[in-house]
Amino acid sequence: MFIIAALYHFTPIPDPTSVRHSLARISCGAGVRGTLLVAHEGLNGTIAGSRAGIDTVLSAIRALPGCADLDWKESTADHAPFPRLKVRLKREIVTMGQPDVDPRAGTGHYVTPADWNALITAPDVAVIDTRNDYEVAIGTFQGAIDPQTHRFRDFPAWWDANKDRFHNKRIAMFCTGGIRCEKSTNWLLQQGVQDVFHLKGGILKYLEEVPQDQSLWRGDCFVFDGRVSVGHGLTPGAHILCHACRRAVHPDDRARPEWEDGVSCHLCHHETSLDDKTRFRQRQKQIALARARGERHLAGED
Repeated sequence: MFIIAALYHFTPIPDPTSVRHSLARISCGAGVRGTLLVAHEGLNGTIAGSRAGIDTVLSAIRALPGCADLDWKESTADHAPFPRLKVRLKREIVTMGQPDVDPRAGTGHYVTPADWNALITAPDVAVIDTRNDYEVAIGTFQGAIDPQTHRFRDFPAWWDANKDRFHNKRIAMFCTGGIRCEKSTNWLLQQGVQDVFHLKGGILKYLEEVPQDQSLWRGDCFVFDGRVSVGHGLTPGAHILCHACRRAVHPDDRARPEWEDGVSCHLCHHETSLDDKTRFRQRQKQIALARARGERHLAGED
């Protein structure tokens, strides 16, 4: 069994390069795989490994200046959810493209999963899903507004174009693990919106704690690892990943004529050229040859 830890923490990191090298060395030595992002504003990532390996990496992160109160969410998987370890330097640990946004200066009011249902069913509350369109497509909260953004950095422009819809409304926002809401609620406060709330721990914490018979969540939650999606109790969902467009598709969709493993699905078949599909087929051929030799091809495992 693999332990999966999803984490983020906003804290000043004066020397991200040094922290990157240290975490890469410690994670590699602990047999931990996954992705960690390091920036001047903090850390973000999801990692997986043995209980001892995860504890080693988390201890190293908590030992960093300003990270003693690190919070994270855990789940499990029967199979390795990541093929390799990536520790990367970034300008932002979640990209919003708003240089004045600083969650440490203030965020919306945190709402626990236990109190979330009462908030989002109140008649004066507008519920906004801050995730990307391909994530929202497989699941969201009942009655939530989908901004249909392709990237998180598109959210400010969407808000500017739609803010008049929310006059005299309280705003409740949510995302997968909470990190996007740290930035989006800070940004809304800067825009003069006072009654801003967000789901503490994100969808993952809600699915972990709220019983299914009391849940207002509909569908599955997209996750950025080999499980692709999870449901209530954080049990793996049924979705698989289209390795051409990185969207989640239901296994039944493989029966559609647009499906070709690693080449296209019904969501992206018309988005790529014939040259693109030829390249994708060559990639799939190399993956198949590697598997036939009993080797692992990273492109086919990612």
